[in-house]
Parts: sequence; C-alpha cells; structure tokens
Amino acid sequence: MSAHDITSLIDRHRDGDARAFELLVDRVYADLKVLARRQLRKGQRGGTMSTTAVVNEAFLKLSADERAAWRDRSHFFAVAATAMRQILVDHARWHARAKRGGPDRPVALDDVDHALGVTHEAEKLLALDAALRRLAEAEAQAARVLECRYFLGLSEAETAAALEVSERTVQRAWRRAKIFLADELS
Repeated sequence: MSAHDITSLIDRHRDGDARAFELLVDRVYADLKVLARRQLRKGQRGGTMSTTAVVNEAFLKLSADERAAWRDRSHFFAVAATAMRQILVDHARWHARAKRGGPDRPVALDDVDHALGVTHEAEKLLALDAALRRLAEAEAQAARVLECRYFLGLSEAETAAALEVSERTVQRAWRRAKIFLADELS
C-alpha cells in the first residue's frame, strides 16, 4: 500500500471513520512488526517481549488516543515508534523493579544467566530512555531526529519529510543527538 493510501486512511480516521483505523491496522501491521523487531534488537536482546506483543500493545495505545492527529504515514510511524519505545521502557522498569525486590517471580537455576541478561538490557534501555528525555528537554528537535533515525530507521530524507525540516537540519540535529547521547551514556 502506498504512502498516499495510508495517509488517506489516516485522514478518514481523523474525520471520524471508525473503520479507517481497522483498515490502517491491516495495512501497516507488517511494517510495524519490522519496526518492533528493530527496537527489540536495539533495546532488549534476549528480552521476554515478543514482536507481536509490542505491536499489539502499540495498537492499544494508538487506538486509545482519541485526539490522534497524525498528519501522514511518516508521522503515524513516528508516533508508533514512540509508543513502542514507551512500552519497552515500561517493561524494562518492571524488570528493574523485580530486581530490586519488587513482585516475586521465581526463576529456575537454569534461567539465572538469562534473567541477569534481561535485567542488564533493561537497565541499558532505562538509561537510554533517561538520556533521551534529557535530550528532549535540552534540544527537542535533536530528540525527534534521534527517534526517527534510530528507532524508526528512517533515512535523512525521510526524517526531514516526517519532521518538515531540511535534510541539512536533520544532519546537524543528528550529529548533536549522537554527541549528547555519547556524553550521557559514557
């Protein structure tokens, strides 16, 4: 389905057509699974969430937002990527809470190495999320560029179109975001 067709469904949804969101889900589900798989690879290696669970949770978040005003396909995917990142961060917080004596969850001895790996990945994801929040406070545009480039995997041109800025602006913001994160996470 073309970007124009998806944007048309988004427009229909915004105009109150309830069926349009269902059609949108059908059309973009496979693309969102690719996006979720990418986010799981980057933020939660060996984690306990499946790609399908992340996509389904994201759709629940997206459908609950009655004020959704997605402009087009790129904007929809940017919002979906943010929702997925929030889901993974919430999941990571749950793991961190469990590590600090939160809700007991029995772990078999054979699973100890796996459980420790998941906790370590959860801590890294929480650190990345905290750094991204600080970046958003310091430089909102750089944070949006980072989300589009890193979490969505958009090219510079696609990021520029999604954010309605020039490619040169994206390049500068991307460079600032990488420097900021390197400083924050070192």
